[in-house]
Amino acid sequence: MVKGGLLKDDAEWSTLGVKEGQKLMMMGTADEIVKAPEKGPVFVEDLPEEEQAINLGHSAGLFNLGNTCYMNSTVQCLHSVPELKSALIKYSHSGRSNDVDQTSHMLTIATRDLFGELDKSVKAVAPMQFWMVLRKKYPQFGQLHNNTFMQQDAEECWTQLLYTLSQSLRSSGSSESPDTVKALFGVELVSRVHCVESGEESSETESVYSLKCHISHEVNHLHEGLKHALKSELEKNSPSLGRSAIYLKESRINGLPRYLTIQFVRFFWKRESNQKAKILRKVDYPLQLDIFDLCSDDLRKRLEAPRRTLRDEEGKKLGLKSNEKSSGSKDNDIKMSDVEGSSNGSGEASNPTPDEGAMTGIYDLVAVLTHKGRSADSGHYVAWVKQESGKWIEYDDDNPIPQREEDITKLSGGGDWHMAYICMYKARTVPM
Repeated sequence: MVKGGLLKDDAEWSTLGVKEGQKLMMMGTADEIVKAPEKGPVFVEDLPEEEQAINLGHSAGLFNLGNTCYMNSTVQCLHSVPELKSALIKYSHSGRSNDVDQTSHMLTIATRDLFGELDKSVKAVAPMQFWMVLRKKYPQFGQLHNNTFMQQDAEECWTQLLYTLSQSLRSSGSSESPDTVKALFGVELVSRVHCVESGEESSETESVYSLKCHISHEVNHLHEGLKHALKSELEKNSPSLGRSAIYLKESRINGLPRYLTIQFVRFFWKRESNQKAKILRKVDYPLQLDIFDLCSDDLRKRLEAPRRTLRDEEGKKLGLKSNEKSSGSKDNDIKMSDVEGSSNGSGEASNPTPDEGAMTGIYDLVAVLTHKGRSADSGHYVAWVKQESGKWIEYDDDNPIPQREEDITKLSGGGDWHMAYICMYKARTVPM
């Protein structure tokens, strides 16, 4: 206070007539005196290595042990699937059942241990034990040329490793998920096989761990390549004709996985040079993939209710009201059995637990495995993986490099730069 009045923050001091040495009265409540911190500041480099890894925001890289980039990139992509890591953690040394061979058991253990090392380390990890067991289980990955280990196909490594894990984890006696790998990656296909010449027709069902994207001069986008791959011609014996005939096979997706893997069929056998050649054509792929039109009629019906729920949720975020159709009582009376079973047509993975949610047929890109070079037997493989934070990391062997999301879709081919060879998408689900 000054001269009986309150002194405000914006008061003009020159008009108050304050003289040197004059006393002013201060009124108010004093704040508590700040105490010195009980613990001094802790620097990241002083933390235990496991905590450093958490603060880093991404897992460690993998040393190249001699043309092992195909293996490193495969491991980094699969390591990004938390449900697979959880299943491996539960797998024990003594968990091997009689129908799993010793090398499959050891490869599963090596995968579990390598995933654990990647999560705990801030420095690059040398996957020596994993590589030794992989070569023992699948000798083709141990091929030598001039005493040097040869470059191998990342897709073959991906397929073989998933097959091994599917055998081990299915037999580990877990009642929660009898077939973990199939639930996570298995795509159920239903096919109509038709002979134009004889009129014979039959249906087939099969389970695959990836969809193919065929590349031709007509294919500019991933969706077009998937459509081409779901139609094929095959020659087989016709009972009614008594000889071989051409059959048309048209497939549809009848069950969806949590993680949809798509392989771009870029390599083919070139007779002139007697080696695998590469199709360099640019094929665009989206950050968000909707495969509703590739599904069977039965699966589409099961996806309709969750898709409406997803549209309403996204609409609310944008401040939009639910449309009349999705909020009407008639549509809301859809049986829960229509929502359940939308995960996988086989029935084994068709009843997701409540926290997993119901499938919508819409997927978000979470990993890309790329190849640079003109031959499958040479060049370089790299993994580009989306972290839980939403940031992307390029795993170039032992060197993790942050990347922008807009740069990920530029890996679509058309030159000698890295181009997508395998894409992995994660299902977008809604609460049940």
